[in-house]
Amino acid sequence: MEPSSGEAGRTVVLGERELAIGFRLIGLSDVTEVTPESAQPEFQRAMADPTISLVIASQSVRQSLSENQRGVADNSLKPLVVFVPAPTGEYEVESISTLAKRVLGVSLAVPR
Repeated sequence: MEPSSGEAGRTVVLGERELAIGFRLIGLSDVTEVTPESAQPEFQRAMADPTISLVIASQSVRQSLSENQRGVADNSLKPLVVFVPAPTGEYEVESISTLAKRVLGVSLAVPR
């Protein structure tokens, strides 16, 4: 059943074991531990599920996606996709102002 515009949908977390444990400890139950081999299909499954409103994925999941899938993730609002730093390794960080511009369509830059 697809949530109506007034309802909150599900939040799904995709990431390494350490990341998954952390989100489980704060009470999220829709958490999937992924490997480099399973990251892409799990991400596709989450993106195709109409009951999911938010996908929190590790930066390593982002790296496993194709260029096209990264573009879809970056521009998606339903579900909203947020990539968080992996527990280890290098990562890219999206600034708060860039995230606000992408999600809300507003600029947080202070006019000079």
